[in-house]
Amino acid sequence: MNTENGPNPPGQNNITIDEKHGFSKLVKPLKRSLTSNSTGTSSDAMSVRSKVMRRMNFKKIGKPNAGAAPAGPDYHAMDLAAVTEILKTDTEEGLTNAEASERLTKYGRNELSGEGGVSAWKVLMRQIFNILILILIIAMVVSFVFKDWVEGGVIAAIIVLNAAIGFFQEYKAEKTMESLRRLASPTSQVIRHGHLVTIATRDLVPGDIMSLKHGDVIGADCRIIECFNFEVDEALLTGESLPVNKEPATIPNAEIPLGDRVNMGFSSTILVKGRGHAIVTSTGMNTEIGRIAKRLMDSGENSKTPLQKALDRMALVMLAVAVISIIITFGASKFHINDEVILYAISLAIAVIPEGLVAVVTLTQAFGVRSMADKKCLVRRLAALESLGAVTNVCSDKTGTLTQSKMVLTRFWLPADGHFNVSGLGVIPEGDITAQDSTTPVTQETMSPAMTKLIQNTSLCNTATIRRDKENGEWITQGDPTESALQVFAHKVKMGNKELTSEENGTPWKLLAEYPFDSGVKRMSVIYKNPSGQAVAFLKGATERVLACCSSIQFSEQEGGAKHLSQQEMEDIIFPQVENLARDGLRVLALATKSMKFEKGDIRPDDLTREDVDVDFTLIGLCGIYDPPRVESKPSVQSCHEAGITVHMLTGDHHATATAIAREVGILPENYGRGVSEEGGADHVVVGEDKLVMTAMEFDKLSEETIDALPSLPLVIARCSPDTKVKMIEALHRRGRIAGMTGDGVNDSPSLKESDIGIAMGQTGSDVAKQAADIILTDDNFSTIVLAIQEGRRVFSNIARFVVHMISGNVAEVVPLLIGLAFVDVDGTSVFPLSPVQILFNNILTSSPPAMSLGLEPISEDAMKVPPRRRSEGLFAWSNVIDILFYGFMIGIICLLNFIVVIYGYGDGNLGQLCNEGLNPGCEQVFRARGALFAALTILILLHAFTCRDLIHSTWNWRYLSRNHNKYLFYSFGIGFVLLLITLYVPVLNTSVFKHSPIDWEWGMVAASCVAYIAFAELYKLGKRALLRRRGYRV
Repeated sequence: MNTENGPNPPGQNNITIDEKHGFSKLVKPLKRSLTSNSTGTSSDAMSVRSKVMRRMNFKKIGKPNAGAAPAGPDYHAMDLAAVTEILKTDTEEGLTNAEASERLTKYGRNELSGEGGVSAWKVLMRQIFNILILILIIAMVVSFVFKDWVEGGVIAAIIVLNAAIGFFQEYKAEKTMESLRRLASPTSQVIRHGHLVTIATRDLVPGDIMSLKHGDVIGADCRIIECFNFEVDEALLTGESLPVNKEPATIPNAEIPLGDRVNMGFSSTILVKGRGHAIVTSTGMNTEIGRIAKRLMDSGENSKTPLQKALDRMALVMLAVAVISIIITFGASKFHINDEVILYAISLAIAVIPEGLVAVVTLTQAFGVRSMADKKCLVRRLAALESLGAVTNVCSDKTGTLTQSKMVLTRFWLPADGHFNVSGLGVIPEGDITAQDSTTPVTQETMSPAMTKLIQNTSLCNTATIRRDKENGEWITQGDPTESALQVFAHKVKMGNKELTSEENGTPWKLLAEYPFDSGVKRMSVIYKNPSGQAVAFLKGATERVLACCSSIQFSEQEGGAKHLSQQEMEDIIFPQVENLARDGLRVLALATKSMKFEKGDIRPDDLTREDVDVDFTLIGLCGIYDPPRVESKPSVQSCHEAGITVHMLTGDHHATATAIAREVGILPENYGRGVSEEGGADHVVVGEDKLVMTAMEFDKLSEETIDALPSLPLVIARCSPDTKVKMIEALHRRGRIAGMTGDGVNDSPSLKESDIGIAMGQTGSDVAKQAADIILTDDNFSTIVLAIQEGRRVFSNIARFVVHMISGNVAEVVPLLIGLAFVDVDGTSVFPLSPVQILFNNILTSSPPAMSLGLEPISEDAMKVPPRRRSEGLFAWSNVIDILFYGFMIGIICLLNFIVVIYGYGDGNLGQLCNEGLNPGCEQVFRARGALFAALTILILLHAFTCRDLIHSTWNWRYLSRNHNKYLFYSFGIGFVLLLITLYVPVLNTSVFKHSPIDWEWGMVAASCVAYIAFAELYKLGKRALLRRRGYRV
């Protein structure tokens, strides 16, 4: 790109045009200009953007770097040469990686300081002020009041230990989540060392050359180098509702207000139209938005996810059960409350509360988010992680998601000359054009005028560029894949944009106006001045949209040999040719041109609207672009079908192209829509057959009642618009489905918000789409969506597993404690079957490690072979509640039998006196019974983790135990068993702290308890599977 070599001479006041790129260049002093002629559907998108910007989250990064750049000079009042000199950059090559790294160290990250981020203090407060800790503090106080120093000291140590473990676990998880949120933050395209690369916006540094396009959030304050139709929504800064039209010209008045600095771009504002390049001048707290950051801070309020709400409800239920248990304890003592009764009641309350549950949930979610990031899927909202496993429908785009986005123009059609083939693959501009029935290459000298016009259209009605790398000689394209394919095609015959617009080749073509592609209108048009000085307009886009702008077709090879036809006549001629190209899976674009007359000299960008320009064109031909499906798309679609997930393709392509690709990847049956054409043997596509394939026009015409009456919604919608996507999501919601929707453009934001899981494209997606989405695919690959759904199912299943494990363990403790109220000593005092320290040991050291291990359980082999869970099947679905109660009562009764056998079977039934306080005379049997119950309970809780690996299928068989090893589960079992032996056999620790005695023959009884537990668990699962089969489930 060209730059000025110095300040303008005094008095110079003209606007020049960059002959190479057609961008407006710097010179004329400007006043602020406001325009409202943004692209057709931008108003809806802008309302979404405004909401997004009002809800911005700024992350705390500590104190600003001491080396942060000052506010800087008035860049808007300087010419480009001065700006580049001050910032020591090159507008063509940008910064080198070494320079960028050095500046990042000097100026710091491009982030805003302030509220937000991870607060260690808040995490610590959450550990201290919760129901569990408060109950433990009460227990500690009671112990100290009644001078039970050992038990009080142990409870105090456990309070500190639990708070410390919870703090470090949650703090680490929060930091992990914070780092992943940063990965999901907006990105910017910059030129580094001559290459256009995508970096995190937080890594922008002063001097970076940014490439900006429609839909981008400007990542830092910047000085505009060159631009075209460049309009920015600056409502965030200025409150101005209309977009501001930007120009790169120097503004002589340094004191001009912020809103009138039309040659500057500002951080966090949104480019609603056009494209351009700019030099980063300020980052982080030195930007204009940084100076008012405190007024933009989000309150820090985070809405709770469905899982967190379920856990809150569970906490209330557990608190109610704890209160009821305390009342039962007081009632059993006829409300003669003393220290023993209070301590017993508190022991019951401790047994009810699952101490480690919140920490385990936090860790499991953090691990799940990290695992998804490793699979190139960034989670922006935790609710998405929970909902992914319940997704029933996935609505995906085609280009770049199901296909490789490695487009190449392989065929084109001219009304006068017929079909032509184009050789060459990839982005290398080498290949030949040959007629369909010929092998002789077409050259510039032999091509017809119509072909010349078509190639000029592909070259000039195009924003993509192609160049050879200076270092390795490889060809590089920059821009949209479709436009890159068109530009490579033009370069194959030496008619690329550079060849046509460069002054080196004589009088160049000069860009006068551009009306960029928009997903609402599905076309792009430009106006150029040709070497003869005449204004020529070029138009390209979806065939039906281009035809609507045409009044004639170029039939004759002679200049001006166009035949005027009605719309129906043109459709009858063109549509069969479109079908001919599209049935082979080619993406078809129509190209048109016309001469323009303008009486006031050169046409300027704002002289005409798109509606004024896009009329009375002459169609010159069709181009067929092939974008091969990704190799992994078909297996991924098949995996979705096996998992009960319906895949829909919503694409802007022609229905025949969409149908062909949908058949290739397995969305449609292999023979769907195939028939025999009148010409004999060739396939054709039947649109609307069984309503599996529809065009957006057909679908949008249907009323809600008609759509709801369809047996099934279409699997493919062609020529899809953003509004069609929203209508599809609404239709799915009316059917009670949970839908994921992909999107990349600004106008996709409403559908991303409307869907249950909004999925933005990380590579091609606009920043606005990414901020509206729940998850971001860093590789834009459909198979990554399937991996994300699989991971979502794994995380939710694992949370359900350890919730069942932990809470059933609590129930198993409560059962013997409540029944133990019937064990009364000679003083009429209830004897503890379990001491408070034993309960805390099992809740924290025995139950939590296996639960954490269950949170890391690998994906099961049949996870993607079962239907999605119903929306109503939350964490505490009836099946899980029944599991908790069954396993809890079963384990509790088995363990209590160990206590009873020792006291009444082996012993004489003597419960001693004051056995809750210590090993007093006559308490030997009680202490041995506690040891037996404690050993049985500890081992059964450890074994119960293996049972909970699968809540339906058998886990106690060699096939299951030998596959899919979860080594952490075995480690936790080993550690738990060793700790059990220590508590049983270390003197003083056993009798004075845990208040039990070592056991010997009782181990046989513990072993029998294990066998009984496994037998009952397997019988229960057997009955559960039989019931599910009877209800029609495949298990």
